[in-house]
Amino acid sequence: MAEALKVPTMAEYMAEGKKPEVLFWVGCAGSFDDRAKKITKAFVKLLHEAGVDFAVLGTEESCTGDPAKRSGNEFLFQMQAATNIEVLNGYEIEKVVTACPHCFNTIKNEYPALGGNYEVMHHTQFLKSLLNEGKLKVEGGKFKGKRITFHDPCYLGRANGEYEAPRDLLRKLEVELVEMRKCKSNGLCCGAGGGQMFKEPEPGNKDVNIERTEQAMEVKPEVIAAGCPFCNTMMTDGVKDKNKEDSVEVMDVAELIANAHDL
Repeated sequence: MAEALKVPTMAEYMAEGKKPEVLFWVGCAGSFDDRAKKITKAFVKLLHEAGVDFAVLGTEESCTGDPAKRSGNEFLFQMQAATNIEVLNGYEIEKVVTACPHCFNTIKNEYPALGGNYEVMHHTQFLKSLLNEGKLKVEGGKFKGKRITFHDPCYLGRANGEYEAPRDLLRKLEVELVEMRKCKSNGLCCGAGGGQMFKEPEPGNKDVNIERTEQAMEVKPEVIAAGCPFCNTMMTDGVKDKNKEDSVEVMDVAELIANAHDL
């Protein structure tokens, strides 16, 4: 059996009178969705590899309120946000990293107005900073030379202007990075944004994730790289719809880095 990953909680740190350099906000998908848990594990392996002093909230972490807010339930959002901010401020958290762009956007841009001010980073930005500081080696490995296209998550790209961190990491893996015709600021949603993840789509001619998957397929990738658990689900469903799951993989950037080095 693989060695169990050690993930300390903030409560454990506080009991020892210590404070980690960063809080890893796991998010609902990363905690409960079986596919997204693999992304969480890959990212934790990379944090260990880089010697990062980190902790999670564990059972004290609650949903950021993003789905509630996007679905129009502002009251529920404010309740969820207030609960989280109280916990974060109680631990005097300064720096937060998360593998979910929805959590990233909400904590970064919507918590400050409610009294939650933190430095918030998406996991690709954080991994890029570890790379720049020489704490993490990202190079070749088993994806070297593979055709990979990156699907921009809306809340990382268009909402927060971060397009390069995930691509820089992919280039370091020496992959053949190919862009879809709709990418970066002209990207297309995977179809799960705005609370759509948790409901059936409105009637129409084609589901958004199928449209986006077709755009990805145009560039004939071997891997569709994602930076969001929701995008990962939607693109995976799209690939299955096209019966291409044998030839095209959907993987998070963190998984690609971890798998390239057999972590």
